[in-house]
Amino acid sequence: MVKVTENDGEPGKEMAGFLIKYHLSQLRSVILASDPRLHYPLHVDFAKLMDDNPQLAHHIFSQPTEYLPLIDESAIWAQKVIFEDFKKMENASVKTHVHIRINVCGSPLECPETFPSIGRVRVKHRGILLTLKGTVIRSGAIKMIEGEKIYECRVCKLRFKVHPEVETRFTITRPSFCPSQNCESMRFQVVEDKQICHDYQEIKIQESTQVLGVGAIPRSVPVILKDDLVDMVKAGDDVIVTGVLTAKWSSDMKDVRCDLDPVLIANYVRRMNELKSDIHIADDVIMKFKQFWSDFKDTPLKGRNAILRGICPQIFGLFTVKLAVALTLIGGVQHVDASGTKVRGESHLLLVGDPGTGKSQFLKFAAKLSNRSVITTGLGSTSAGLTVTAVKDGGEWMLEAGALVLADGGLCCIDEFDSMREHDRATIHEAMEQQTISVAKAGLVTTLSSKAIVFGATNPKGQYDPDQSLSVNTALSGPLLSRFDIVLVLLDTKNPQWDAVVSSHILSETEQPKINHDENLSDIWSLTMIRRYIHFVKGYFRPILTKEAEKVISSYYQLQRRSATQNAARTTIRMLESLIRLAQAHARLMFRNEVTQLDAITAILCIESSMTTSAIVDSVGNALHSNFMDNPDQEYAKQERLILEKLSCIDDFPETNIVGE
Repeated sequence: MVKVTENDGEPGKEMAGFLIKYHLSQLRSVILASDPRLHYPLHVDFAKLMDDNPQLAHHIFSQPTEYLPLIDESAIWAQKVIFEDFKKMENASVKTHVHIRINVCGSPLECPETFPSIGRVRVKHRGILLTLKGTVIRSGAIKMIEGEKIYECRVCKLRFKVHPEVETRFTITRPSFCPSQNCESMRFQVVEDKQICHDYQEIKIQESTQVLGVGAIPRSVPVILKDDLVDMVKAGDDVIVTGVLTAKWSSDMKDVRCDLDPVLIANYVRRMNELKSDIHIADDVIMKFKQFWSDFKDTPLKGRNAILRGICPQIFGLFTVKLAVALTLIGGVQHVDASGTKVRGESHLLLVGDPGTGKSQFLKFAAKLSNRSVITTGLGSTSAGLTVTAVKDGGEWMLEAGALVLADGGLCCIDEFDSMREHDRATIHEAMEQQTISVAKAGLVTTLSSKAIVFGATNPKGQYDPDQSLSVNTALSGPLLSRFDIVLVLLDTKNPQWDAVVSSHILSETEQPKINHDENLSDIWSLTMIRRYIHFVKGYFRPILTKEAEKVISSYYQLQRRSATQNAARTTIRMLESLIRLAQAHARLMFRNEVTQLDAITAILCIESSMTTSAIVDSVGNALHSNFMDNPDQEYAKQERLILEKLSCIDDFPETNIVGE
């Protein structure tokens, strides 16, 4: 029951003054909003409130359950104060459903005491303004709950509000006595027309695996979202939630002890994905990128290789793999034709290699470069864990997101791809090509989006046999192999010169202290710089194919179709799409908006290095021993001449056939 004391008006008035002083534009937009029945948020920075009114800020922090409803009312007062100026405008009205959302970013509340990891939440955190950070692993259905009931005493006719209690799962208990001082009545009636309902959603957040100690299991906590916060986040989002920790009784089941489960009632939710993907790229950084490319105007491939050296710098050489990783992460442009059919823009990469060739290192590094990534291993993944699981929660079925759904819009790394069971592997087919996951489980029939880049690593089945086709060596089916844009084979052949160079590189790595090359782009690029660069070129460029590039890609595809005896699984129409995607990705990497012949030939070289038999270029050889050239532009000129000579033969094929007859 709510009883209002005398000095409750003071903090409300102080807060109203603060809102009018600092948040006038937000109040104005709320007043001029058209629908009075909606719930509107007012975002307040806790740091600013602390500077302006430390005592009020302390009260909100230490007694949020009492003060948060009061400052919500202060938002209504503040509207009434400034409403006079807007009376004549249409749709202007004082909105009653306004909620103050407190953002603790940049305030002292970011200390470990009030911003603990989810696994460290204890009883001492109950009843204060608490902030938690994690990944949403489950988002429940949006329900409607009764916000408050107004009862009327039958004797003294006093009306008072009764709010539901979280502990009893939002049930409203009938009052046992009248709150009036002189009345001892125990008979009440509900005022029917004053019923207030709220939107309500439960989500579950789990602490992110990056911050865990060794051997720790990630803990999770349920979060309750109400009103304007519902449907803000979906499974897989990284969020920071500020709210009040309380407890509720676990559901009563037979022969199960009833416990109090911790639950966070959210006041403010901030999505981290936006922060991470909105890696704010300052203008001076963009100028640096442009300056970098103008410096390498005459030798563009040297500039490209300077960027590629920053990918996985601890691994020596492996130029082809580093180029493939960069092209995969950048990706092509999604194409939608007139009928609405989509051709995906994301590329997929599979590394097949002997043990000790650095496959997992590349997986881990690619996950750091992507703004949203999930790493899993083949043996520990089931089809439900990769797609979605149906879970029963409080009597109703819900879907819990798996790896491919969590990685939507990012990168899904699957190590030990060969150790997955065959029927689990089949679940990836739809996610890789159509970029959706169709589910029909426990009465829930739906299609989920999963625009993820799949990055797989696998060992060959036994000793790699160059005479056999790829599907025999990897024991992966043809349909799955055709979905990978690039399949790179890393063979650990014995080569004394290579071994000497690699060993000296690894030994020198351990000796040298780390130097930060963040600002100087002419040296090796830092991780943050490459991440910014990839994010910028993905958003800024949408390359278009030129006639020369189209001709080269088309000729190569036709040549492969004719000579493909062993790699029949790879040379499908998907290969043509892969070539276009890789050429577009290379154009983006080269900071351009059109796909030239250079990009098309680089895409061909990438695909060539994944073909062991029908290679028209003999100079690439084993991807493991591919190193960075001193003069890449001159080297490229040789390869270009070689490829174009081979491709020009295409036009003579029909005539030779006729002559032969």
